[in-house]
Amino acid sequence: MMAVRGLFFDFDGLLCDTERAARQSWRDLYGRFGLAFPESVWAAMTGRPSGAEIAAGHLGRTLGRAVTEEEVAWRLARKQELSDAEPLRPGVRALAGEAARRGIMLAVVSGSPRSWVAGHLGRLGALEWFDHLVTADGGIAVKPAPDLYLLALRRCGLRAEEVLALEDSEVGVAAARAAGLRCVAVPSAAGRHADLGAASAVLDTLYQISLDGLEVAAA
Repeated sequence: MMAVRGLFFDFDGLLCDTERAARQSWRDLYGRFGLAFPESVWAAMTGRPSGAEIAAGHLGRTLGRAVTEEEVAWRLARKQELSDAEPLRPGVRALAGEAARRGIMLAVVSGSPRSWVAGHLGRLGALEWFDHLVTADGGIAVKPAPDLYLLALRRCGLRAEEVLALEDSEVGVAAARAAGLRCVAVPSAAGRHADLGAASAVLDTLYQISLDGLEVAAA
């Protein structure tokens, strides 16, 4: 098995559980109308760039009218408020530190905008850990397409077989695998419903997981 020279992290739900904040923001918006936010809608939208449109469309059909701009803005502000309280997921700091000490390149590969990813990494004191941030800016195709991962490989100057990807969602796993990467899935609490069978391995947490342990799991 070729030694790992790069570790590529998803952001939302993997490095930081902003997915929990997103789900709660939708629960809160639905709650303004006395409605429960269906888990089936959350399952359909998780990890997808069109996720907000899926939920807004469902809410609009339930209400019998389109969701207003004010309601969209309220939900986004609520998501930001909740996300700003989220820490790094357990084990991330130790794993990234170990990888950096071993000279392994680190990148974030995310379907979110750079401003969102860099803002949270800066808040968490983690921005300087990463050699590259590869994000959904400039019209690039997002997950489950492999384009973000292929771009990360080019920027890092690495081959797919030299990299391990870490993802929390079905679409993220699909993107990594389509780019030829081994992929370890670590679902967040909000993503436990996901079908992660395409992953090389599925872990409950990164807490106390070493880089060697990660490589063994993905073998």
